[in-house]
Amino acid sequence: MRVCGLMSGTSLDGLDMAIVDFSMTDGVLEHELKHFTTMPYTPELREQLASLMDQEAPVQSISSMNMYLGELYASSIKKILANSDIAFDSIDLVSSHGQTIWHEPIVGGDAFSRPNTLQIGDISVIAEHTGKPVIGDFRTRDMAAGGQGAPLVPFADQFLFQSEQSGRVLVNIGGISNITVLPPKGSVQEIIAYDTGPGNMIVDAFSSIYTNGKENFDQDGKFAGAGKVSEEWLNQLLQHTYYKKPAPKSTGREEFGIGYAESIWHKADQLGLSSLDKIATATMLTARTLADEIQKYVTSHELSEIFVSGGGVHNVTLLNYLRELLHDSVNVEKIEMLGINSDAKEAFVFALLGYLGFHQLPNNSPAATGANRQTVLGKIAW
Repeated sequence: MRVCGLMSGTSLDGLDMAIVDFSMTDGVLEHELKHFTTMPYTPELREQLASLMDQEAPVQSISSMNMYLGELYASSIKKILANSDIAFDSIDLVSSHGQTIWHEPIVGGDAFSRPNTLQIGDISVIAEHTGKPVIGDFRTRDMAAGGQGAPLVPFADQFLFQSEQSGRVLVNIGGISNITVLPPKGSVQEIIAYDTGPGNMIVDAFSSIYTNGKENFDQDGKFAGAGKVSEEWLNQLLQHTYYKKPAPKSTGREEFGIGYAESIWHKADQLGLSSLDKIATATMLTARTLADEIQKYVTSHELSEIFVSGGGVHNVTLLNYLRELLHDSVNVEKIEMLGINSDAKEAFVFALLGYLGFHQLPNNSPAATGANRQTVLGKIAW
C-alpha cells in the first residue's frame, strides 16, 4: 500500500507530506520513504490559525477553517505530486494528522468537562476532493481509552528504532519537544515517552518579536548564538508547573503559546536582558528541559545514543547546548543516522499510523499516552 502521510505541527510552519510504501511479509512490516516535501503556510494562514488557538475563538471561524484546510490539504497533494515523479493515481490512502488548535488532556470544572483535543482539516473534505480514502483524527480514540492523546510518535519509535544492543532516546523538537526512551530489547525496563516542554515554540515567538515579524524562527540558531544565557532568568522559567508534573504528560500552545511567550519576554525586561539574551535563554530552556529528563534514564535504560528529529535539528546552538548539558554521557546525533529524514519523520510516522489503523492493527502506546489499553486509532472517510 502506498500511503500519503500529512502532518502540520504546533509550529504552524506548513504542511509536511511523506509518500511511503508499506508491505507486510510474514508479519514483518517493510517500508520505504518515496518522497517528502513541505508546503509552507502563508503568513496570513499562520495568523488565522494562531487566532483560533484561543478559548474565545469564534465557533464559526473554527468550523469554516476545518473545511478550508481539508480543501487546502487535498489541493496541496495534487500540486506537490504534479511536480514529482510520484503519480497521484498510485496513492492508495491519505493519512492526515490535521492541525491541532486545542489540546487539553487534563481538565477540571463542571460535569460536562472531559479531556479533549481538536485537530481540524476535515477528512471527509480531503476524501471528496482527492477521491481517496482518508484516515485521520487519531488522538481522540486514545483519549477515549483513558490516555492523553499524545505523544503518538513514540509508538513508531519503538516499532522502528528499538535496538538489541543499547538504550536509545528518540528526541523530536517541533513546537513542543518530546522524548521516547527505549531500553535495549529484552530489558525489564519499560519504554517511557512524554512531552518535556517547549521546543521551538518560544524561540520562534521571540524571533518574531525581535525582528518585528520579519523572521518567524531562529535560522541555524544564529540569534541564540549571538546572545548570552541568563542563568537567573532560566531558573525562574524552570519553575513552571509543567516541568514538575509526572509522566506520562503532554502539552501545547495552551501552556506555552504566544500569550506565554509575550508575557515572559516582557518580564525579562526587568532583568535588563537584551533581545538576543532572551532568545539564547529560551533556547537553553528547551535544551535544559530535555537534558534534565534524559539524564533520569541514562543508567536505568542503558542509554548510549540520542537521535534528534524535527525542525530543532537545524538549530546548531540548540544542539550544542544539549550536547554540553549531557557532558558526552550519551552520543547526540540527527536521526538521519538511522536512515530517516529529520524533517520527514512526523509525516512518515502518521503514514505508518494510518496504514496500521486502516488495517485495524493497534497503533498507540499506552506507556507513552497513559491509555488503559492498546487500541486502533483513526477514523476513515471512504
